[in-house]
Amino acid sequence: MPGTVVAILNNISTNNLKGDLFGGLTAAVIALPMALAFGVASGAGAAAGLWSAVLVGLFASLFGGTPTLISEPTGPMTVVMTAVIANLTASNPENGMAMAFTVVMLAGLFQILFGALRLGRYVTQMPYTVISGFMSGIGCILIVLQLGPALGQSIPPGGVMGTIQQLPGLVSGVQPGELMLTGLTLGILWFTPQRLKRLVPPQLLALVAGTILSLLLVPLMWPDGSEEIRRIGEIAAGLPSPQMPVFGANELQLMLVNAAVLGMLGCIDALLTSVVADSLTRTEHNSNKELIGQGIGNLVTGLFGGIAGAGATMGTVVNIQAGGRSALSGIIRAMTLMLAIVAGSGLVAQIPLAVLAGIALKVGFDIVDWGFLKRAHRISLKGALILYLVIGLTVLVDLIVAVGVGVFLANVLTIDRLSRVQSKAVQSISTADDDVALPQPEKALLEAGDGRVLLFQLNGDMIFGVAKAIGREHNAIGHCEAIVFDLSTVSHLGVTAALALENAVEEAVEAKRHVYVVGAEGTTRKRLEALKLFQLLPAEHTQLSRADALAAAVQAIKA
Repeated sequence: MPGTVVAILNNISTNNLKGDLFGGLTAAVIALPMALAFGVASGAGAAAGLWSAVLVGLFASLFGGTPTLISEPTGPMTVVMTAVIANLTASNPENGMAMAFTVVMLAGLFQILFGALRLGRYVTQMPYTVISGFMSGIGCILIVLQLGPALGQSIPPGGVMGTIQQLPGLVSGVQPGELMLTGLTLGILWFTPQRLKRLVPPQLLALVAGTILSLLLVPLMWPDGSEEIRRIGEIAAGLPSPQMPVFGANELQLMLVNAAVLGMLGCIDALLTSVVADSLTRTEHNSNKELIGQGIGNLVTGLFGGIAGAGATMGTVVNIQAGGRSALSGIIRAMTLMLAIVAGSGLVAQIPLAVLAGIALKVGFDIVDWGFLKRAHRISLKGALILYLVIGLTVLVDLIVAVGVGVFLANVLTIDRLSRVQSKAVQSISTADDDVALPQPEKALLEAGDGRVLLFQLNGDMIFGVAKAIGREHNAIGHCEAIVFDLSTVSHLGVTAALALENAVEEAVEAKRHVYVVGAEGTTRKRLEALKLFQLLPAEHTQLSRADALAAAVQAIKA
């Protein structure tokens, strides 16, 4: 039983108690302003962001597979969560928010399913151009959606396009006091000296400075009360009450699709951060176990009215740099945040929304992959076009469409490139010239064939893109009288390539040629047997070595 418990739980250890304590406390300090900002930005409220940071972080640390990973609301997850809440509340104003939290629970179930099916190692196997474009697009969405709050107004309906269309009105209705607080926040986040950052996280510094300034300086600048600063407001000090899942008959399909997107994005977000954690700690995470831990975390946070979360790069790096090495640091961080919510809810109420908008704007800016955007066109023009297309589709159309189109195009280009390379591995040889890599006795046999014996060689991985090359080479055979199909160096024979080979053999048999198929072993032979290709030929024509087949072919044409 103890062994089973240890296997279920993450790597929780007291061997590094001091380091885990400092790591957890430091990560909690970073998490507070970020959770508030993401909770407000999502439309679910500050409390939803705070409890997500607590619950996702706690349960992912308990049951995940990356000891140092810190899980909480992240920019990408918040962007999707914002769309989920907006769509469901517009479709069903009465139950929309409850259905949005149900989507979080469903996303958690999807993640648990992905982990149970051991899909962890496949989740992040996407082309970097697609990942970069997707994340950069999410960063752009976060920036656009925060323009309204940064200018002292609410987020306009209609998402990104709605904000862009309403931008003239947002600018004309700007609230100078809130714009000043947003500017102060961005200034602190961007220009805090590195020496000071080691002592105080700039997010917390901006939160404290912005709140104090809003309470002291703004009333002095606008003594007539014409400038009213919007604030978070009261947050319930007690633990949140659980709420049962709520489904809408008309919204069920939308909920399932959103849950799948949210779950998959959370998997990608968490596992990419796990890779970062591995590189910093020189360890190796358990990706499938991590997905299960993330799923349990999101399932619980949705049950208690929190927004979706995932592995957070900033919190994870801070945790590791402060000394965290086991999952105990993540547990300490979650419990610290819980105490802060229960004891300090009154202080949180005074935080201006404009400060949180500034923090979210900076996160959006940081998510954009500026480094790769500057170099993409120099590395690969086709890759750059896919990158920009994914960004455009993410921002203007839909996240699922963006990833689907991006992965499809990237795979098509990759398959085309591999097919062109592998097509060179399909050769028809009828003369023993100097370029032919054959032993001298086999070259002599080809010479003896006098151009009437053809050696048809396939090498390496025969993916479906090679089928055209097989057909092309076979059509160029001419008037040979015997063909030896050599598969001795084929490592993989795809279904499409196997069918193309079958077609070539059938046409050769129908043309009354002497046909031999040699070198087929393992899965290659099993696939050809399944196609019943060997039934087209005499048994002795499929059980010879290449040299013996060439000798038999020469003898056959001279008989």
